[in-house]
Amino acid sequence: MVQLHTDRLHGSVTAPVLGSISFLNEVMSRHPGAISFAPGAPHPDTLPDVDVQRFTDRFLDHAVVRGASPDRARRLLFEYGPARGLINDIVAEALRQDYGIDAPPESYVITVGAQEAMLLVLRALFRSSGDVLAVANPCFVGITGAARLLDVDVLGVDETAHGLDLDGLARSCQEARAAGRAVRALYVAPDYSNPGGSRMTLDCRHRLLALAAREDLLLLEDNAYGFTAAADDELPSLKAIDTEGRVIHIGTFAKTAFPGARVGFVIADQRVDGGDARILADVLASIKSMVTVNTSPLSQAVIGGMLLEHGGSLDRLSRTKSELYRRNLHLLLDALDRDLGSPPPGVHWNRPDGGFFVRVHLPVPADTDLLEVSAAEYGVLWTPMRQFFLDGAGDTQIRLSCSYLDPDGIDEGVRRLAAFLTKETRQ
Repeated sequence: MVQLHTDRLHGSVTAPVLGSISFLNEVMSRHPGAISFAPGAPHPDTLPDVDVQRFTDRFLDHAVVRGASPDRARRLLFEYGPARGLINDIVAEALRQDYGIDAPPESYVITVGAQEAMLLVLRALFRSSGDVLAVANPCFVGITGAARLLDVDVLGVDETAHGLDLDGLARSCQEARAAGRAVRALYVAPDYSNPGGSRMTLDCRHRLLALAAREDLLLLEDNAYGFTAAADDELPSLKAIDTEGRVIHIGTFAKTAFPGARVGFVIADQRVDGGDARILADVLASIKSMVTVNTSPLSQAVIGGMLLEHGGSLDRLSRTKSELYRRNLHLLLDALDRDLGSPPPGVHWNRPDGGFFVRVHLPVPADTDLLEVSAAEYGVLWTPMRQFFLDGAGDTQIRLSCSYLDPDGIDEGVRRLAAFLTKETRQ
């Protein structure tokens, strides 16, 4: 039998970031009785209303109204389909109606989740080894993992309670130029970032767009958690207020619809000079045809039908889910206040008003050994923050997710967590 050695494989296969999710799954499987604050997955109660047949039929009716014969409409579900997607018009109208993103359907590419969108965008934008991707520090492992797969160098920019440290980003751009390199793009999640939980103010959003213009940056906006904002506290996405075409907007239906569909999208309306391409979406569609060929037409039909059944509105589709996640987040914060009203020295946490996550700072290293103690002796799981940082700054932080648990699970989980923190984090 042929034996392979990691020295002859791509360097990413041994990168810790690629094993972070499987590690947590392995810990959860060994401790099935533990209450887990680890997964950032949608709540199971949001899934029973997914009537796959009804939503598929709703999409087929839409296709017929738009001119396809009933037979041709059904065949759309069983053929490969265009790399660009089948539901571009439905998604474009939803984002125009709900979020003020006025981009034509042809500027959308429907992807296999947001993860594929990130991979496609990085592959298209990063040609030279002198180009650098800037990310928040801490940052979602999906983008840093994709960058590692593609050998794209990543630069961390500190995240504050109000979003990115824009002065730090400007300094990083200057330092890169001085070293003969260039910050090509910035990945940013302006609304309740994973895992940091911060939210950019409106002023910060405008300042970031102005900085991007000065430094000639593209902004890769990930808006996975923006829907969790309260109706009276919504802020415009970067794409909605972008007047120069700096923003490439990435979205997912994993949280607003259901994750099993594996449907996301990217809006890339930037013009591309040279060759036959007209806009960046054309380039991304071409790359996608060599990666996944197309996104499952059946999955697209279900998502399209869900949107159509809710008046073509993403906001209406996600409203009850948004309420559930805000409830869970408030329950988690209230439980932390109740059970850790006088926290042990060095233990403190942030207080986001949306999203799925709360960050807790500890006075001791939050490593795998400590997680094993937490799971085995206290029956509670969490996510170490180390994997989200580029510089080791998260070694004493943990992430708690409120999305997957019921109220009783949150209360009991925090009681167990409080017992664990009180005893195991003494210095």
